[in-house]
Amino acid sequence: MLDLRRLVLISEFARRGSIAAAAESLGYSPSAVSQQLATLERETGTALIDRTARSAELTDAGRRLVAHAERILSMVEEAESDLSAHAGSPAGRVVVTAFPTAAVAFAPALARSLRRHTELTLRLRQSRSGRGMREVQSGEVDIALIDDWYGRAADSDNLRVFPLLSDPLVLVVPRRHRLADPEVPLDLRELRDEPWMATPDGEPSRLATDRLLVDVGGPKPVPWEFEGLGTILSLVAKGIGIAAVPALALAAGVRGLAVRRFPGDPVGREVLAVARASSVNRPSVSVTLRAVHVAARLIAADLAPVRLAAR
Repeated sequence: MLDLRRLVLISEFARRGSIAAAAESLGYSPSAVSQQLATLERETGTALIDRTARSAELTDAGRRLVAHAERILSMVEEAESDLSAHAGSPAGRVVVTAFPTAAVAFAPALARSLRRHTELTLRLRQSRSGRGMREVQSGEVDIALIDDWYGRAADSDNLRVFPLLSDPLVLVVPRRHRLADPEVPLDLRELRDEPWMATPDGEPSRLATDRLLVDVGGPKPVPWEFEGLGTILSLVAKGIGIAAVPALALAAGVRGLAVRRFPGDPVGREVLAVARASSVNRPSVSVTLRAVHVAARLIAADLAPVRLAAR
């Protein structure tokens, strides 16, 4: 009978692309992973990995085994979830990953909602945009909070996607800026001549800012680029320039800003939660998903007035 732990190893090797990367992900040494994969080859009686002096890759038999392994491991998790669902109170550790602004915004409400479950431990970590779904798929995390700028995220055979809130771009300016007055009309053409700050080229929020201005001739070259929306908000508050940011970034609580809503139907993103279909009935995951939905409602209510008012 095949060992489940070795099926986990070969599945992780397939995802990571190397023995060293699989070992780092799972907390083993490369030599231990290599030995266990060799044992798996002996158990199956066939070569699963084609090794050279500099690399290793799956053979055709290895790829077929990985496909079986992913189905088997999903069924095992589903069985564990089903048994846990009848075992009583949620317990154990739940790992949630979130893009940075969501981690800051959701952390307080999640902590408040889950602290009454004394046997449950929450680990909330940050990941770069675009990685959350892969981390759920691989089993590294139980739930991911992701941002979707183009409406592409959807349920699949083994993933469930839960809508949480809409997050439009808003304009942030220093409180003493002329556009801080809500009575002053907001003209996108005039904004092109303002000193803009933005995240670097290729970042989702930068692409969204460029899309926002495309109908008025496109943005001028951005003189200041910074990693992190929190940094940009702090600099706007100091009078360095203006920026377009997702409203969720305002949850960081930076003071000295005025917030204006863009006219028409502004560019924005959807904030979603993602979990494996095989785990959603596990009490620890189920109660955390409920807490995420509660947090989303509270955040949406908090952000509604600040999208229009000075802070």
